[in-house]
Amino acid sequence: MTDLSNQLRPKNLNNFIGQTHIIGKEKALYKLIMKKEIPHLFFYGKPGTGKTTLAKIIAKQINTDYYYFNATSIKVEDLRKVFERYKNALIKPLMFIDEVHRLSRNQQEVLLPIMENYDAIIIGASTENPFFTLTNAIRSRSFLYEFLPLNKNELNIIIDNALKDHNIKLNKEAREYLIISSSGDARAMLNLLNFAYKISNIITLELLKELRANVIGDGVSSSDTHYDLASAMIKSLRGSDIDASLYYLARLINGGESIEFITRRLVIFSSEDIGNANPNALNLAVSTMMASSKIGYPESRILLGQCVIYLASSPKSNAAYKGINKALSEVKNGKILDIPKHIDNQHVGYKYPHDFGGWVEQKYLNEELNIYDSLNIGYEKTLNEWIKKIRFKD
Repeated sequence: MTDLSNQLRPKNLNNFIGQTHIIGKEKALYKLIMKKEIPHLFFYGKPGTGKTTLAKIIAKQINTDYYYFNATSIKVEDLRKVFERYKNALIKPLMFIDEVHRLSRNQQEVLLPIMENYDAIIIGASTENPFFTLTNAIRSRSFLYEFLPLNKNELNIIIDNALKDHNIKLNKEAREYLIISSSGDARAMLNLLNFAYKISNIITLELLKELRANVIGDGVSSSDTHYDLASAMIKSLRGSDIDASLYYLARLINGGESIEFITRRLVIFSSEDIGNANPNALNLAVSTMMASSKIGYPESRILLGQCVIYLASSPKSNAAYKGINKALSEVKNGKILDIPKHIDNQHVGYKYPHDFGGWVEQKYLNEELNIYDSLNIGYEKTLNEWIKKIRFKD
């Protein structure tokens, strides 16, 4: 049996499964591909979601030469050889660079003039958000698209396509496990199906579990995606329901959810929903993240449980969350105030608070802004009292 992931790789957009938020027939990128007007593109998302496949489809659609590079082994000389080969050519090659988050700054600088002059079409792919790994210059010359994990319906379609030309018997439980255990990764799902079929054309749940005992990546349950369970856990924490919080945590752990996925959300929650009502919540969540990543399962379940109980029991305030959102909103909506001269880099006329007992009245904004509204919950009361004492020296 040939490799199913390669055999079933779609050759055109009509057969491409998933990512309808990017290449649905009414979407801008789909229309550009149909018009053969391809900008520089960077795709990011989990493995097996179609990033490489879409790049190949684009190359075929516009009838151009396709070159594959991997940033982990790419050499500047290799890039320059391709650029030189097409220097006076009538066609523009499509250069696909995988793992673009590993491109060095020097390699990115080599790409800049090519992208600027549009001498080649650059498409990159990464499992990490390139917003944090690519330079501003690269991003300004390209468009970034996030690829989402394939959902259950999309994975079912791929399984149906795989079964069409093969004598495979797959019962409901086995099909469900194929989907669940692959976490939205079509390649991983087909790889499991492929090797199971090499053993027997009657594929059972037991056979699949022998090959893959646990869910890969961020786990999912049989009826809910990991996002649903994570959402339920966060809402239970916000509602200070300890039992419900522990229950959904257990569902995530039992479903094979990664420690990183769980602790990342606990850290965010500790700041967004508890904040300064109990500042120690953030410390505990971060400590849990670091310790759990070192210890791993199964022992980390204890650390996660302790953290969840603490977060659920803490007083809740979203004042800090609302404060930074309001500040960002002001800036994005054009509220760009000049910095008062006495607190800029020259600081002429600046009054050093320590020379005045810790606080002195002076202007820090050229216009009064009401951004932060304390809810006066938990430790926020103490902070509010401190501010009063600092400013008024009561």
